Formats: sequence, structure tokens, C-alpha cells
Amino acid sequence: MSLSFKLPAIFVGHGSPLNAIEINEFTHEFSMISNTFPKPETILCISAHWETFGTQINSMQNPKTIHDFRGFPEELYSIEYPAQGNPDLAKRVALSGTKEHITLSEKWGIDHGAWSVLRHMYPMADIPVVQMSLNVNMTPQEHYQLGKELVKLRSEGVLILGSGNIIHNLRLVAWDMLGETGFAYDWAEEAREIINSRIMNDDHRSLIDYRHLGRSVETSIPTPEHYLPLLYILAQKDEKERVTLFNDKHVGGSLSMTSLIIR
Repeated sequence: MSLSFKLPAIFVGHGSPLNAIEINEFTHEFSMISNTFPKPETILCISAHWETFGTQINSMQNPKTIHDFRGFPEELYSIEYPAQGNPDLAKRVALSGTKEHITLSEKWGIDHGAWSVLRHMYPMADIPVVQMSLNVNMTPQEHYQLGKELVKLRSEGVLILGSGNIIHNLRLVAWDMLGETGFAYDWAEEAREIINSRIMNDDHRSLIDYRHLGRSVETSIPTPEHYLPLLYILAQKDEKERVTLFNDKHVGGSLSMTSLIIR
């Protein structure tokens, strides 16, 4: 069913799994942003934490809550996000005639890239959630193009949500500075400025070809999985829409919580 309006598209820097149980400046923004647009009928999430060979999409009615992390407080492992799935939507996406073949899956669920943010945005878990995987065989351009194929869903009550972290180098995290919001290594701050300027100028070509944006960006994105969900969201933008950044700060020196909404 086509609506008279189009829901926004959102990229969130999800950060540490601890954000699922903490009330801080970032989770406050997750809570607030969901109050600025109509309630979705379904959420389609592309998370950094589901990588597959070939693109897959959750098709189960009752997706499980996946605790895909180690070494955190026991409280985190007891959390459930009992949102329903939407098998009909999953089937429509899989059969929608996209250039990329999409396979229905009942082997995944809702991982922490999704639920650690959604439990702040929609704590009642009363909106169906469908996750789509990141195909490790696809190029950044192909991920972006697949994102384009999803645009029409926004006029059908579907919120497109990408979850990752634009600056994400865990090997270089200053663990003793994790509590100091805003601290960043020089290269991380330089990368943030380079990428943000291109986001705001709609320079998607450069952002797709991010590996040629210089040494600071290369250091900030040593592996692609936390960056690629951003491309799915940038692909949603049309010329009449605006980008608004939020949570645009660093944590731990080498991670950014930068998030954005397109509407």
C-alpha cells in the first residue's frame, strides 16, 4: 500500500553493545529521533553484524534476539527484543526484480546492531523487524545500487535503517578513554571531516569509492562491514531531501557515533 508520505531513512552509529542498557547522550538521541516522524509499519535493517555469501533476508515470523558479542555484563545476554518479523515483506523484497539475487533465510534474527538501537527507538518492540545481510562478494557500488532498489519501500510504511559505525578501528581504540566523549586521534577527526563534508554535499561517488579518500580514511575503515550500511542509506536520498547529522562525536579515539537521517 502506497502512502501519501515517505518515511525517512536513517543510519545509526550503534557503538558498544552497552548502549543497549545505558542512558547516555547517544541513546537519548536514538529515543528522540523516532518521535520526529510517523510510526513505521515495518523496519528493514541492514546491520554491520550480518555478513553472508550472497544477500539474504530474514523471513521468519518470530526472529530471535542474537547476542553476538563476548565479554560484556550478564545483563546484556538476558535482553530480548521480541519484535515480530514480516515474512510477506521479506518475500516481496526477495522477488522484487532487483539485479541482486536475494535469498530468504530463517537462520538469523535480530542482531545487536539492530536491537541495541531499536530498544531505545521503539522500546515496546511493537513494529515488525526484517534484517537484510551484507553480501561480502559485492562491491561498494553494488551495495549502493541495491540500496536504490529499496527506496520504494519508504512510501509503503517501511523505515530503512542502516547500522554500523563510519569510523571503526577496534585495534586502535584507546580503551582508557572510552568514557571521554569527543576524544579522537588526529587521523580519525580528519576522516570524520572528509566523510561528513561529502555526505552533506551529496558526493556519493567519492563515498562509494572511499578507499581513495586518503590515509586517514583508510585507517578509519580497515574493514568495510561497519561502513557499508551507510551506503544503503545514502542511496535513499533524492534531490528534494535533506541530510541531518546527529550523534556526530567520537568515542575511544577511533570510533565515531555519527548518525544521520534523510527526509
